[in-house]
Amino acid sequence: MNLRIFSALTVMVAVSGCGSITRGTTENVTITSSPSDASISTSIGKYCPRSPCTIEVNRRTEFTAYAEKDGYKKGSIEIKTKVVGAGAAGFAGNVLIGGVIGMGVDAATGAALDHYPNPAHIELVPLGKRAPDKAAKPKRRKHTSTAKPSV
Repeated sequence: MNLRIFSALTVMVAVSGCGSITRGTTENVTITSSPSDASISTSIGKYCPRSPCTIEVNRRTEFTAYAEKDGYKKGSIEIKTKVVGAGAAGFAGNVLIGGVIGMGVDAATGAALDHYPNPAHIELVPLGKRAPDKAAKPKRRKHTSTAKPSV
């Protein structure tokens, strides 16, 4: 009886750090647009008829999301992956417990990864207008005073 309890506890501790078990191998990514109600498609074949929408994606998969709406230029956003928060904790749990197999599984399945940005937002530009230049910085005015200092 004690051997069964010990075995069960050992298994629970061993898998508690495994991201594949605690986080899963897929993640929901939400895509919004301005204006809303744009159709959303992705480079991985996922589609939503109207934004906002949420799609389920393998944690390893990086992709591009596209938004289209009549009267607007097609917009897009790159959605990447990175190790963050709970994924790093699960991966570290594998290291502490000595779960080399668990580390390999998490690395192979992407369980240690999250998508960013999530939610992802696509700003659509009306046809005939220029997209705002995100790199441009506002010009700063030099302050010149015509008043004389009081003595």
